[in-house]
Amino acid sequence: MDKRKEKTVFNSLKRKIRKRDATIAVIGLGYVGLPLAVEMAKSGLNVYGIDVNAEKVEMVNKGRSYIQDVSHRDLRTVTRKRRLVATTDFAVLRDSDVIDICVPTPLRKTKDPDISFVIDAVEQIAKYLKPGQLVILESTTYPGTTEEVMLPRLESTGLKVGRDFFLAFSPERVDPGNPKFKTTNIPKVVGGVTANCTKVACDLYSLSMEHIVPVSSPTVAEMVKLLENTFRSVNIGLVNEMCLMCDRMNIDVWQVIEAAATKPFGFLKFYPGPGLGGHCIPIDPFYLSWKAKMAGFEPRFIELAGQINSSMPDYVVSKVNNALNESRKSINGSKVLVLGAAYKRNVNDTRESPAVDVIRLLKEKGGRVDYSDPHVEAIEVDGVRMKGVRLTGRKVKSYDCVVIVTDHSAFDYNMIVKNSRAIVDTRNALKDFDSITIRRI
Repeated sequence: MDKRKEKTVFNSLKRKIRKRDATIAVIGLGYVGLPLAVEMAKSGLNVYGIDVNAEKVEMVNKGRSYIQDVSHRDLRTVTRKRRLVATTDFAVLRDSDVIDICVPTPLRKTKDPDISFVIDAVEQIAKYLKPGQLVILESTTYPGTTEEVMLPRLESTGLKVGRDFFLAFSPERVDPGNPKFKTTNIPKVVGGVTANCTKVACDLYSLSMEHIVPVSSPTVAEMVKLLENTFRSVNIGLVNEMCLMCDRMNIDVWQVIEAAATKPFGFLKFYPGPGLGGHCIPIDPFYLSWKAKMAGFEPRFIELAGQINSSMPDYVVSKVNNALNESRKSINGSKVLVLGAAYKRNVNDTRESPAVDVIRLLKEKGGRVDYSDPHVEAIEVDGVRMKGVRLTGRKVKSYDCVVIVTDHSAFDYNMIVKNSRAIVDTRNALKDFDSITIRRI
């Protein structure tokens, strides 16, 4: 009887998805959830976007995008057709066939995983869970979250996975500001608790995404995401250590990297910088490290890379100190301008941005610090709101040192070099300039 019921529920949901009759609920309308909701709505599905932030909900329903990778035009198209409706009311889950969780998964101050937003979402889902629903977690987390945390709570409702409802993990792979790879053309990894869970989740994503990559379980899919970003973290840690080493040995690390990159095999190009930023690379390795320790394994490479990467803002500040010392000045009392508050070029995302650490460290040493960023109007440093300054030649001349933390293409580098007394360039943005004012990391 169970097998027959399982087949009936599975086929019914599969049919709804393939006919685009399924209603989707996306919990969390941030950098992951909003682009996903818009693409699903564009594919012809009816989508509820759920967020606890009423301001975001209002903006979505008015067709005003606050995410750089979602255009106002695309958002207005789906909201005007009522393909996408945003709400703060979780009761819409009872009318949804698919529920996709895209909530934040930050770290606690102790560097332990904080999956409280995931747990809150699962509690809401459990209130409205009914036969025939598919639940997918996209938020980055440690291996085992889907089956060890979500599954027991959902099955406590009396419904059984694979028979009454379906559960899968599919890691988000968003790269904000990437002009080439968007939600639709980034291969989508999917791992379900059962084979049918995987199949029905793959059917859903295939409606709006070009390439689906099924794996054997949610745990494999969870580990895939952590491997991807730990790979980047470890390699960035390596090149940051090379940067520190080359600085001590008076070798141009940027020239070393470019020359090494001419090898047509066995080498991938990574660059040093002021530290890690964004929603994944500074955080995900700690999720993996924490889980590894729970299993009795000491992840030495991962932790060493984390130590090196987290030390880079201090290194940048030491370079500022050296640049000022050459003019017989100290950081204490000097005016310093930080260029770039976003964590990478040409985006407005300031999550985990190293610029915040650099500004904080400079202020702690008595620096009078301002910042400028064409994409970021204001930031918060140690609870204090800072507003960006507008760049002019006269403004730049008023600072004792300029620090390029984010190499936005909108910056007028000719004007900056011409008017700066001293520059610390952490991104090699001024590689084509030859000036005694420039100090590169």
